[in-house]
Amino acid sequence: MALFGNASVRLKLILASILGSGTALLVFGAVITGFDLMALRARLVRRMTVQADIVGANCLSALLFNDQKSAEDTLAALKADPRILGAGLYTADRKLFATYLRDPASGARVMDEALGDAGEGHLLMRDRLRLSRSVLFNGAAAGTVVILCDLREITESLTRDVVVFGSVLLTSLLLALAISSRLQRDITQPILHLAATARRVSQDKDYSVRATGDRRGEIGALVVAFNEMLEEIRQQEAALRGAQDELEQRVVERTAQLQAANGELEAFSYSVSHDLRAPIRHIAGFAEILEADGAGLNEAGRRHLKKIAQAAARMGELIDDLLVFSRMGRSELQAATVSLADLLKEVLKEAQPDVQRPIDWRIDPLPTVHGDAAMLRLVFANLVSNAMKYTAKSEHPRIEIGVDRDEDREVVIRVRDNGVGFDMAYVSKLFGVFQRLHRADEFEGTGIGLANVRRIINRHGGRTWAEGELGHGAAFYFSLPKVKESTT
Repeated sequence: MALFGNASVRLKLILASILGSGTALLVFGAVITGFDLMALRARLVRRMTVQADIVGANCLSALLFNDQKSAEDTLAALKADPRILGAGLYTADRKLFATYLRDPASGARVMDEALGDAGEGHLLMRDRLRLSRSVLFNGAAAGTVVILCDLREITESLTRDVVVFGSVLLTSLLLALAISSRLQRDITQPILHLAATARRVSQDKDYSVRATGDRRGEIGALVVAFNEMLEEIRQQEAALRGAQDELEQRVVERTAQLQAANGELEAFSYSVSHDLRAPIRHIAGFAEILEADGAGLNEAGRRHLKKIAQAAARMGELIDDLLVFSRMGRSELQAATVSLADLLKEVLKEAQPDVQRPIDWRIDPLPTVHGDAAMLRLVFANLVSNAMKYTAKSEHPRIEIGVDRDEDREVVIRVRDNGVGFDMAYVSKLFGVFQRLHRADEFEGTGIGLANVRRIINRHGGRTWAEGELGHGAAFYFSLPKVKESTT
């Protein structure tokens, strides 16, 4: 500043006004441009996220039923948005299921590179946006939608912002040079206020504030544009919050409806089970009287009477199992620290009298978990009983029980046998009530045991599944939360 030490006060004021105005506008323009760029990118990401969620929802049935043609038709609907260069639909195991390319001839190689990684989230590249969203079914990922979007719109908008800002800056400097002696205060104060407002918005993320000042001239137009931009952002945030609140309310309502339906179903099952006990007792009692009397019954009559008694006994077992299944849904969890190894020892000890032939037991060390000991004991009792029952015809029966996977928050237990197994085409029926994959004359049972296993494990926040092959045994898996470590 020593260069202007001998300059007049007027010249110094003019220079100060020009430099101050220019600097303020430059800083403000940089803030606005950067903020606008971030807002445009965030807006594009939100729009593409909505697009991906809609496409994912429309493609869910195609994924579940392996309908590639339907998935490709759904993806092809994205051609209505000129910003989308291409999209890909991946299965849960990260395999490409269906694609859409706006320009297959010239963009195939670039699309292959961009769509190669189907990881969750978004990535802003130099001239493209890649966004991935999971396709959910029952809370689990059934696949992934990947959308590749052109960023040319953002680049053009940024260029326009720079041109507009440059024009405003140049015009402001020329006007400041011409009339700064009279309008310095009128010019500098609005700029400083606008810069302060921009900083406040940038730091506090409060989009309800507004820039004030004279609405005339270039600076006034800039203030108006800035306020309009803030209002648009505020409205978008309000709309997004409203959509989130509505979605949360719908989830709460659906959950309440589901709980009410489950309660009614359990009450119905319990009532039916109790109402069926009386006629079953009458049938069994009169059959016993007839069998004890025996007078006037020939051999065929006695056989028929025996079948009636057996059917009544089986119906009684079904009612008892149904009552247990109903109680599993109503009883409160008595969660505590449970040693699975000790539970298994008790179950195996009680099962010994039912062992008809030597069994090759292969028991691995089992961990300690957090759950209801009585319910988890019933899980082991059902799975061990099934393994013993379905290996009864094996030449060398073998049952393996151990940890299949041990992770930070949960542990997966495996019960495997070399029995008759089952066809994986019917695996979805295994854990249903009264669902059996073998005839009753081959293996006795009511078909409720595995349904109880699934209900108990679900109430513990775990999962159940099975694998098998006809003639080569079966493996049943369930996961449980691990014991929470106390912090001191």
